[in-house]
Amino acid sequence: MLPDSVLEHLRNVIEAPDLDGTKYEVIEELGRGGMGVVYLARDRVLGRNVALKVSSSPEEARTLAALEHPGIVPVHDAGTLPDGRAWCAMKFVDGTRLDAFRNAGNSLADRMRIFTRVCEPVAFAHSQNVIHRDLKPANIVIGAFGEVLVLDWGAGGKIDLLSETRAGTAGYMPPEQRMGTNNEGTDIYALGRLLDYLLDQNDPKPAHAIAARAADPDPARRYSSVAELAREVTRFLDREAVEAYRESLYERAARWMSRNRTLVALILTYLCARTAIFFLARR
Repeated sequence: MLPDSVLEHLRNVIEAPDLDGTKYEVIEELGRGGMGVVYLARDRVLGRNVALKVSSSPEEARTLAALEHPGIVPVHDAGTLPDGRAWCAMKFVDGTRLDAFRNAGNSLADRMRIFTRVCEPVAFAHSQNVIHRDLKPANIVIGAFGEVLVLDWGAGGKIDLLSETRAGTAGYMPPEQRMGTNNEGTDIYALGRLLDYLLDQNDPKPAHAIAARAADPDPARRYSSVAELAREVTRFLDREAVEAYRESLYERAARWMSRNRTLVALILTYLCARTAIFFLARR
């Protein structure tokens, strides 16, 4: 019986794409999933590295070609292999995955700001009637210069053209997606789970309330759009009240003081000065 390492090598050799007749050559495999295999490849003509994805369907290339947004990786080229599998060459993003960013000890504000950046390309896709269907930490990359990109749109596409499949990842799929229903609420739920993933247990309750509302099992109780979810997070970052959480009087006062620290400091300084003057005058 052959060792596992040998079997793995043989499998990779057999599955390696035949790129004869193209300007690309495979360097190494980057990853694989249910929707295909991604390789690091070299564009021999332009002298640059690309991410080359091989799958059984050309739909991802068509979907990405129609979505021109800074947060969505552009497609450079596409075609079909001799064995019938589709391939597309995309910009290679050398960055940090969201799970690594999450574990790097970044502040709550930084984590929430990155989340709003994730919402931007998803909201744009929804405006084009396209959903992702597989939003998760592994599909979010933060580039070396702070760019935030949503990857792997292979499970998504035009809402009215999607079949009633259960594509997605456990933990990020809403109940209705597991039953074959796909719409914008599918991505809103996944974004709620993403936000919950980015939060620490001791982070403020309003932040957790936003995540819980976005990932509510009942689609009718979620945010109506990704843009509305992003606005709610922005309100939290600006120390404003959020719709998902009902504050107590004490919490409202504490939030007001936090938001108006300069004014509070001036008032306290004034009161201290007046008190000092009062006692000095009585001597």
